[in-house]
Amino acid sequence: MNSKAVIGLGFGDEGKGITTDYLCSHSENPLVIRFSGGQQAGHTVVLDEVKHVFSNFGSGTLRGIPSYWAKYCTVEPIGLTNELNSLIKKGREPLLFIDEKCPITTPYDIFSNQKKEETNQHGSCGVGIGTTINREENYYSLLFGDLFYPSVLAIKLSAIKQFYGFKESVILDRFYESVNFILTCKYIKPTYNLPTNYDTFIFEGSQGLLLDQNIGFFPNVTRANTGSQNILNLGIEPELYLITRAYQTRHGNGQMTNELIPNNIFLDPNETNVFNKYQGNFRRSLLDLDLLRYGMSKDEYIRNNSNKTLVITCLDHIIDEYRFTFNSELVYCSGKNEFIEKVSNILGIENIYISNTNESKNIVRWEK
Repeated sequence: MNSKAVIGLGFGDEGKGITTDYLCSHSENPLVIRFSGGQQAGHTVVLDEVKHVFSNFGSGTLRGIPSYWAKYCTVEPIGLTNELNSLIKKGREPLLFIDEKCPITTPYDIFSNQKKEETNQHGSCGVGIGTTINREENYYSLLFGDLFYPSVLAIKLSAIKQFYGFKESVILDRFYESVNFILTCKYIKPTYNLPTNYDTFIFEGSQGLLLDQNIGFFPNVTRANTGSQNILNLGIEPELYLITRAYQTRHGNGQMTNELIPNNIFLDPNETNVFNKYQGNFRRSLLDLDLLRYGMSKDEYIRNNSNKTLVITCLDHIIDEYRFTFNSELVYCSGKNEFIEKVSNILGIENIYISNTNESKNIVRWEK
């Protein structure tokens, strides 16, 4: 079995979607596997002038590549249904396998998340990932497999309402409509295990290592293992594709270096998410290799694995900004090639791919 893992090195938005799409286009009979996070992902892929932002499906879907939601991922029925309808309108017929052990995000989880974020301002995007995981850990569980038993679903939703202490009415009509649609939908298949009739597994990360709940800077982290841990728990040791933009990005509050250094980083007019009610404006600053090296060092499999590739995206955004910081010092480069070579040498990764735009067809191997 050939397996590859696409893992972001930063705070998200690195280019995991286009890298996943690229690997799908160069793989035999692949299956895309989401192994962390859930509906908060926003992975933009453009293929043959069709653009889609993937949250509930793998980023190979425009190519007709099926997806598998591993048990570590949350499932939000309303968003899943909306995205499925969007893909169908774009002429796609996606196939999504969902592990029956995946936690379900309910409207109660979402409303609780949004109320907390208004006070805490931890950087959440407000779609209920963290509250869902917290509820599961407190034994008020609702899993994808439970949706197939209406009486069980009603009992568990009532218990979840009590768990949060909601006294006001929370409308569940759209939730129930989405659940009923999913249960009879030919595009969505429940499963107990990882489907095996594929030749290549492509693991698509949800957010970057610097948001990992065990690596990032608490409390501004995600409730997920965004590195190799969940993949290894599935009994697979993949080839690594580590993704970074040519600069830092972040949505929401939390630590981010180099923001006080003036820059001319180009803001792509096609950027997927430049403002979010709960996260504010999209943040950008010069790349900090100390942070990337830190994240890589905290993941033992990444640290010790020699079979890894670095993918540097959005190089066209820093035409006048071939600079980065290392050991808290500014490092200046004469141009793109020197920038790439220095980053490669410092991170200790020789195999490099680069990209200028948000289309996977523009990902190319970099030669010194």
